[in-house]
Amino acid sequence: MAERSTAAVDVADNSGEQPLTAKADQSTADGVAKNPERDTDSDQAQGSGATEGPARKASPPELHSGHKLARRYRLEECLTRLDGFSSWRAVDEKLRRAVGVHVLPADHARARSVLAAARSSALLGDPRFVQVLDAVEENDLVYVVHEWLPDATELSTLLTGGPLEPHDAYQMVSQIASAMAAAHREGLAHLRLNPNAVLRASTGQWRIRGLAVNAALRGITSDTPQRADTEAIGALLYAALTQRWPYESDAYGLSGLPKTIGLIAPDQVRAGVHRGLSELAMRALVNDGATASRHEAPCTTPEELVKAIGEMPRIRPPEPAFTAPPEYQRTTYQQGTYGRQAPRAGAAQPIAAPPPPLQSRTGKALKWAVSALLIAALGLGSWQLADALMDRSGKSDDTHKGQTDDGDKNAAKPDAKPKPIAIRNGQEFVAEGDPQNSGAEPKTYDGDASTYWKTKSFKQGPTITSIKPGVGIVYDLGSAKKLSTATIDLRWAGDHTTVELYAADSLTPASLDSMDKIGQATTTGTKATVKVTKPVKTQYVLVWLTAVPNSGYDSTLYASAGWKQAIGEVKFTG
Repeated sequence: MAERSTAAVDVADNSGEQPLTAKADQSTADGVAKNPERDTDSDQAQGSGATEGPARKASPPELHSGHKLARRYRLEECLTRLDGFSSWRAVDEKLRRAVGVHVLPADHARARSVLAAARSSALLGDPRFVQVLDAVEENDLVYVVHEWLPDATELSTLLTGGPLEPHDAYQMVSQIASAMAAAHREGLAHLRLNPNAVLRASTGQWRIRGLAVNAALRGITSDTPQRADTEAIGALLYAALTQRWPYESDAYGLSGLPKTIGLIAPDQVRAGVHRGLSELAMRALVNDGATASRHEAPCTTPEELVKAIGEMPRIRPPEPAFTAPPEYQRTTYQQGTYGRQAPRAGAAQPIAAPPPPLQSRTGKALKWAVSALLIAALGLGSWQLADALMDRSGKSDDTHKGQTDDGDKNAAKPDAKPKPIAIRNGQEFVAEGDPQNSGAEPKTYDGDASTYWKTKSFKQGPTITSIKPGVGIVYDLGSAKKLSTATIDLRWAGDHTTVELYAADSLTPASLDSMDKIGQATTTGTKATVKVTKPVKTQYVLVWLTAVPNSGYDSTLYASAGWKQAIGEVKFTG
């Protein structure tokens, strides 16, 4: 199975029944008691509609810290030992990176389904999910290797500090719903989508771990997987807005709702909750027909939820707060009182007499010398000024003859040369279907024109909007900048390439409709210059290709023949 070089995350995210939780606090094979299950909810408490199948008891494999799988994956720390399988933090000694590993006996009742789920998840290849790196049956063991993301934080941990800001909650539900919609289009469901399975990376991107695999490890199935995952997304949004779990049972470190009141809207649980997000959470939580206060239709699939999010007004990030600098205070030293005694209250202060003038013979000589120097300086300055004026009057006629009105106007214009804008980061935007060349975005702003981010080869063209809305990359400019022009170096010429620019609100926008189109250009060459058609100040810019030329096989980029394009360098000016 193809290896991925990204950094990683996965800890076993835990089941739910209380007897299994009790088992998790037993001694591990290396003699050290490990962490109990953090995910103590039951499937009934989660309200997902998923059911857990019967598991045949299988003796857990005798593993310990330092054990190697496939002479490559060295087990470091046991995170969970539960129901016949265990989860570990490990090290891939071949690629020298941390990974997560699930291990269970090959004769375990769920071993076949776990292998199938892991391999299906790996084929998805969507960067919004924590990737499956390997799935192997070897020496009476089945093990699944996952990414390990040391810089990511679980949603359950984020919520310990309070509910999320409206913009953060909007980004979370937008990205999670969009990712799950893509997974369901490929026939994959999660069924264990909870605050421990949702991670926020240091870049602000939200990622999902355990797609299909976590449910397979616990034998969880559902007759309505799309509804189960949609309801789970609604529960995540509800928790993010209120810091409460929308069911009666406490779970994931969150308090449940009081049993006497039932399910109520988030803006009735906590003051100041965004009204649109509150209604969206209720539309996704379709238990017993609960809907938003305006009685809009419930969302029963991730696709419907994505559509509902796209119809909402965009929630912009809060403006940065700038504190005024403290008022400048003059010190006693600056005021000339350093070393003086403070005056006593009520005491009259004598006025210091001015120093006597220079009355001595030396003083008089000094005054005459200074006066003479001043007179000489004034005379010299007057002579130079008169000479300069005469010289200028002799040249004025020639100067005026060579000047025109246009020349005077041009001379008065300030230097309006556009300034380059540095790119801080880049992330491929997937509006529909699979990513094109995820991970190659930095090649478009590394200063090396020989490296490229490329699209896949399409069978139709040059316009590709009948296949998918387009392909492209969102760039982070570091802070909000006034944008005027984008210059894009392209790999292949031909009829024709169309490039569009959009102003986005984050590195991972919710949808194409949530962005403002600010420019477009079409070219048949290998360079496209897109001028911004309306004034805009933005931190995030989407470079979006909607038409690509036809070209043959490219042996340098290993690109097959067809309608395709590759971006070498992208430069912005403002």
